[in-house]
Amino acid sequence: MSGPIVTVAELRKRYAGAPDEAVKGISFEIHPGEIFGLLGPNGAGKTTTIGVMTTRVVATGGSVTVDGFDVSKDPTAVKQRIAVVPQRPNLDRSLTALENLTFHAAYFGFSRRERKERAEELLRAFGLEGRGGDRVDFYSGGMAQRLMIARALMHRPRILFLDEPTTGLDPQARLFLWDQIEALKAGGTTILLTTHDMVEAERLCDRIAIVDHGERIALDTPRGLRQLLPSGEGFELITEAPVPGGLDALGRAETDEVGDRTRTRLFGDAQPAAVAQAVESAGGTLVSLRRLEGTLEDVFVHLTGRELR
Repeated sequence: MSGPIVTVAELRKRYAGAPDEAVKGISFEIHPGEIFGLLGPNGAGKTTTIGVMTTRVVATGGSVTVDGFDVSKDPTAVKQRIAVVPQRPNLDRSLTALENLTFHAAYFGFSRRERKERAEELLRAFGLEGRGGDRVDFYSGGMAQRLMIARALMHRPRILFLDEPTTGLDPQARLFLWDQIEALKAGGTTILLTTHDMVEAERLCDRIAIVDHGERIALDTPRGLRQLLPSGEGFELITEAPVPGGLDALGRAETDEVGDRTRTRLFGDAQPAAVAQAVESAGGTLVSLRRLEGTLEDVFVHLTGRELR
């Protein structure tokens, strides 16, 4: 299909008895083959938005289309094209890993041979080869998370929803899953990712929407979002001695001492050559100069505040 694979248009949801809307006119599009991040504090409206997109929640306004199908008018067609990996494990722990996979594929009409071949393929891909006969009860947390993603992929969904996929995992398991998510994207799977790990979002997401209080408050690439910071870009320079007043014309400077040298963070849009020239003109000696950018976490806190939710 041409155009977006997911369109969320002026989505609204008010729960019965609630004084306010949980979602207040959120709109965004997801392009085929991209990893799209949906970020926000607890209670921001992410879960409700995804609930509508995955047919679990009925909207009270607006529309959502998934792969050309309206979620409110043809939820069955939507379910055939998506898969959801929830944050909390929901595997049948009394079954083996292989049984968890093949039972899932049976719901989508796979033959017995197709189910077994697909399950073995995914067990290999997710580092679980040889463990298919083990009961899930004996799996570690990282193994169970990998199996949940493998199960979601059994019917070859076009769109994969990942809710906090690496929460609680050790660094090795987290890096492995990041590699697998990137491989899925390379293979053409469209992914919607929710996470509170800003490093994860920075690495994986092509674009990110930030929502808060039921509204979309930002939408851009990770680099584009960093431009929203009041002092989002600049340089960190190390000089042999302070450069008094030498950088004032280039932006806002914050200076501290690092041993017998001076470190200055200069926020503004100056070019590297201009910074070096300013230091030299002021009689300073430049030791190092590097680009300084705010982090995605800085952006998130700047837009949504520091208050606990």
